[in-house]
Amino acid sequence: MKDQTLDACLAACQACATACLHCAVSCLGEPDPSPMRRCIALDLDCADACRLTAAYLARDSAHLGDACELCAHLCRVCGDECGKHSMDHCQACAQACRVCAQACSALAGRGHL
Repeated sequence: MKDQTLDACLAACQACATACLHCAVSCLGEPDPSPMRRCIALDLDCADACRLTAAYLARDSAHLGDACELCAHLCRVCGDECGKHSMDHCQACAQACRVCAQACSALAGRGHL
């Protein structure tokens, strides 16, 4: 059964995955990406978690609550890291992570819908 909370979370996960991938690619394009190593790794982990959670949301998985819990955690960690950097792509990623973390937290631990 779909509801607005699920739809909002799905949209947030998709937007966050895109922002994280854009951030990682942009960081890799820096003249010296080595200081951004942690940011890049977290971007990729967060994007993977967001895509997995979006898939679970789309198919109404019985493990949705667990996926949302992990996704919210990774979004918080990634958002905190990206928020430390002044580049526009990092700031946009941090914002997308905050939105997604909030949306996923609302569904964390929720059983089959």
